[in-house]
Amino acid sequence: MDGPYGLSVRDLNDLLSEGGCYSLPSESCNEVLPRIYVGNASIAQDIARLQQLGITHVLNAAEGKSFMHVNTSAQFYEGTDITYLGIRANDTEEFNLSVFFERAAEFIENALIQNGRVLVHCREGYSRSPTLVIAYLMLRQRMDVRTALSLVRRNREIGPNDGFLTQLCQLNERLIEEGKL
Repeated sequence: MDGPYGLSVRDLNDLLSEGGCYSLPSESCNEVLPRIYVGNASIAQDIARLQQLGITHVLNAAEGKSFMHVNTSAQFYEGTDITYLGIRANDTEEFNLSVFFERAAEFIENALIQNGRVLVHCREGYSRSPTLVIAYLMLRQRMDVRTALSLVRRNREIGPNDGFLTQLCQLNERLIEEGKL
C-alpha cells in the first residue's frame, strides 16, 4: 500500500531483509539506542539480568497468559524498583497496535528523562516491541519511518508483521501532514 508520500510496506520489508531473507534475533536483548533495549520473554523474566543491565523500566508489549504472550505484571517486578507498563497486544496483522503508540512513547520518554534504562519486549522481541520503539522514535525523536526502522534494525534482527508496518506508514503520513517530520 503506497501512501501519498510513496512509502510502502514492501519498501520497509526490503529494509528489514538482507539479501531477501529475515534473521531471527541472535540475542535475548539488544541495546538498540542508548538506554533503550528490545528483548524477548527470557530477558524480561530474568530479574537478575535486568538489574545487571541497569533496567529501570519494562514495557511488555505482549502482556497476557497465552503462548503468544508474556505473563509478567507490575507484581512480577514488585520490590525491584522497576517501573512496569503492560500492553495486551497480539502479533497479528489485524491487531491495531497503533492505539498504543502514544502511551508507549510517553513511557519510554519518561524512562529516559529519569535517566533510566528501558526494556521494551514481547515474546520474541521481533515484531510487537520493535514496532513500539520505532513509533517512539517517530513521535518523540522526529524520525521518519525509514530512518527509525533502519536504526533499530541495525542493532537487532527484527521483523514487524505487515499490519504493524502499515500502521507505521500511516503514522509517518500523519506526522508529515501535521508538519512533525
